[in-house]
Amino acid sequence: MTERPAAQASRDLPLALLLVAEGGLVATSALLGPLVLDVLHYRTSASGLDQIRGTDLTALALVAPLCGWVGKLARDGHPAAPVLALAPAGYGVYVWTQLLVGSEWSRLPGNVEWFSPLLLGVVGVGVGVLVRATRGLRSQVPLRWSRRLERATGVLLLAVAGFVVVGIHLSSLVDALGRSPVGVGVLETPNAFWVVKAMDLGLIAPASLLIGAGLLRGRSWARTPAAAVLGGYALLGWSVAAMGWSMVRGGAVDASVGLAVGSTAVAAAVTGYAVALYRPLFRRGQAVPGVPSVPMASPTRGASTAPPATGR
Repeated sequence: MTERPAAQASRDLPLALLLVAEGGLVATSALLGPLVLDVLHYRTSASGLDQIRGTDLTALALVAPLCGWVGKLARDGHPAAPVLALAPAGYGVYVWTQLLVGSEWSRLPGNVEWFSPLLLGVVGVGVGVLVRATRGLRSQVPLRWSRRLERATGVLLLAVAGFVVVGIHLSSLVDALGRSPVGVGVLETPNAFWVVKAMDLGLIAPASLLIGAGLLRGRSWARTPAAAVLGGYALLGWSVAAMGWSMVRGGAVDASVGLAVGSTAVAAAVTGYAVALYRPLFRRGQAVPGVPSVPMASPTRGASTAPPATGR
């Protein structure tokens, strides 16, 4: 008896088209930036340009290909497509919002304003992907996780929230709010500094805290957002690692080999955890959440039908 492949949900061509568009816009922005063609000149410091080169590398190596792959899954009706789509779309909205509004408009030279429709397109199409993918998830039951996996993921998200607040932002925030700040970021690129602070402390950390608490309390609604957030964190982790190595290579004043090595290790660990969360969606013979399985008749004469897939 041949093994029956995973059942397919209905094809989502709008989601597929949005993902392909997002990948194309992300790749175009990265190609025009300081990493490749250097046509798009951001109004930021030399250290900021090193960080953007890391972002562009991540966009070309990971984000754009991931958008294309998930778009193909959506076109083929794979049940994993809506969940997977949230990670690159969320990453695009997060990073390109900072690139769009974080420039030092009145202080540093550049021409980023001429490319604002492109940057705004990445953000707008990314929001469209998030909306469409969330709509697709409404027809699916929550991901099936063990209680142990829920607790472990909840603890991880709470740890991430704590690391974002204490490990990344607390010391620089205290310095910036003092009478005589000395931090390179707040002195050289204050717009980008405060935009990142607002997004991380106003959105990223609270979202991680809320979803992590939901998982620890056994709330099924928190599983899919947790998988999406961890996928986005994996992409962001590689972006931060690429930024760190780019700053080291460029000799930035605030560069740190230790930070670059640590960021790479964290990115690899979070990626491995995220892959483990997504893997059940690709098991052969698994029913699509929310879609009833159809029994398969045995090819032998008089044989009984096979039992439906359990979704486990």
